[in-house]
Amino acid sequence: MAAPTLFILYNADASVMGKLSYGYKKLTNKDKDKPTCAACDITHGGLSLDETSQWKAAKADLLDSGAVKDIKQFHRDELDHEIKEFVQSRGLQFPMVLARNEGSDLRSVMSSEDLATFKGDPQTFMKKMRDHLGGPQSAL
Repeated sequence: MAAPTLFILYNADASVMGKLSYGYKKLTNKDKDKPTCAACDITHGGLSLDETSQWKAAKADLLDSGAVKDIKQFHRDELDHEIKEFVQSRGLQFPMVLARNEGSDLRSVMSSEDLATFKGDPQTFMKKMRDHLGGPQSAL
């Protein structure tokens, strides 16, 4: 089976107001076991607007190894109709990771609860994603 495309969906909006709202929620969140956006923590280290070097390395490793074909990252307000309908029809909670193999339907591969267990660590995310997808292990 060909490697899937991953869709990382953030629990935040891309607009200026969305970023401000996320920042406020992140700073006032008292429940460290339920982060505002665990996917944001993994890819951006929380409040940064730029991806962390650790995420860039993990993403490159997943792509270079052939474990995934592509990784697409979207905010809630950037979703196309198909992804939005998939999420809404299944009552899924943001953030999450979806996958799709060429010629196949979307499927949920990691929930917000799953992402929270990684505590913002891109390498742990990458290892679990490879385990889930059955891909080769990384040298990281």
